[in-house]
Amino acid sequence: MSSSVPRLVIAAPSSGSGKTTVATGLMAAFASRGLAVSPHKVGPDYIDPGYHALATGRVGRNLDAYLCGAELVAPLFAHGARGCDLAVVEGVMGLFDGAAGEGELASTAHVAKLLRAPVVLVVDASSQSRSVAALVHGFASWDPEVRIGGVILNKVGSERHEGMLREALDASGVPVLGVLRRVEQVGTPSRHLGLVPVAERRAEAVGAVAAMAAQVRAGCDLDALFALARGAGALAGDTWDAGEALASSPPPPLPVPVPGGSAPRPPDRAERARPQTPDGLKVAVAGGAAFTFSYAEHAELLGAAGADVVTFDPLRDEELPEGTRGLVIGGGFPEVYAPELSANEPLREAVASLARSGAPVAAECAGLLYLSRELDGLPMCGVIDAKARMDERLTLGYRDAVAVSDSVLAEAGSRMRGHEFHRTVVEPGAGVAPAWGVRVPVRRVEGFVQQGVHASYLHTHWASAPGVARRFVERCVGSWATAG
Repeated sequence: MSSSVPRLVIAAPSSGSGKTTVATGLMAAFASRGLAVSPHKVGPDYIDPGYHALATGRVGRNLDAYLCGAELVAPLFAHGARGCDLAVVEGVMGLFDGAAGEGELASTAHVAKLLRAPVVLVVDASSQSRSVAALVHGFASWDPEVRIGGVILNKVGSERHEGMLREALDASGVPVLGVLRRVEQVGTPSRHLGLVPVAERRAEAVGAVAAMAAQVRAGCDLDALFALARGAGALAGDTWDAGEALASSPPPPLPVPVPGGSAPRPPDRAERARPQTPDGLKVAVAGGAAFTFSYAEHAELLGAAGADVVTFDPLRDEELPEGTRGLVIGGGFPEVYAPELSANEPLREAVASLARSGAPVAAECAGLLYLSRELDGLPMCGVIDAKARMDERLTLGYRDAVAVSDSVLAEAGSRMRGHEFHRTVVEPGAGVAPAWGVRVPVRRVEGFVQQGVHASYLHTHWASAPGVARRFVERCVGSWATAG
């Protein structure tokens, strides 16, 4: 099938130009007109999609050509934008900045081409006048396959400044679709890993998004922007679906035949998509202010594989949801909430007890810290024999990874792509059975595999390997049967 949803990509020459303010403001402004707006973010960012979701009332989704492969960008976009009137895609870094050493791969420009979407360039004009025309001309002519459909000038100082900028851009052939005045920063505070997530400051975030929308409404030509979005070409190909993705992924290995018995029957497509699972098989997913990093497709894949996905908050809940047979703890900021997490001793013991039972536990980054013996000197769950602490150095980047040990997520030798983003250190960095082997730039092993636990710093996107979700749910079924 094809997708013809009107769409815009909001990009900039560099980080810090105002992409998030403009993209979020546009989403909220169009939503206030009664449009169903689909929010998207290029790259592995978890925080901006929270503000996008607040602006639109829909799940913010990531489009990452490195983690998922270029071939999945359009299908995942079509999945998120299904039934919408407009899609707004916020870019990452500068327009042409992608994965290090990989050319255009995973850049905003790459994603715009994959989506056949026009680009609106947000330019910080605070320290320039006529030079803005040279900058815009350079970006518009660098790659003929990238269509710069308009410019939004940000941080403009005065009417005179605006006039100078417009005059300079008249000959560029790129229309000015908005001018935002230089104002005090909209209330979106940052800290060591970027903006503070919505879940930690929801009331203030609502006000911040409303302010972004008001700023955009006052300074941008929404009708012209929507007309530009409607000019995007139709996208051919399939729309991503969790059940179809599971059905199309390689089948699990056949059981070894019993001597004298009949040969095992290969599972059919429907069985591969949704294995036989007991009613009420619960997979608990950590949420709340301390664990805000997750991709929506993970829960969708777990549900398609037969699990009942339920959310719990380690800051507030003193026990896991009743009937939990699997646990997923994604990324977030446990270092900010270490005292509160440590004080919730009943839940820490419940998590440790579940892990001791052999039930599947998948932990990424923040989840790894929570499962460790301690974090910044405070007791955590003690599932992993390691200590975690804050560090001054930022670890950031895409990773090519190979599974070192068989686990609830992957067979040894399986390859996946992932992303690291943290200012913490876990010592030791790997267990007797490590989770992944990575090259950054030298080869190393990291993470922990023990019983049903897979804990690692690596963030992965399961849409790139749907069998991960099926394998995890199958291990939950096995653990339930053993416990029963």
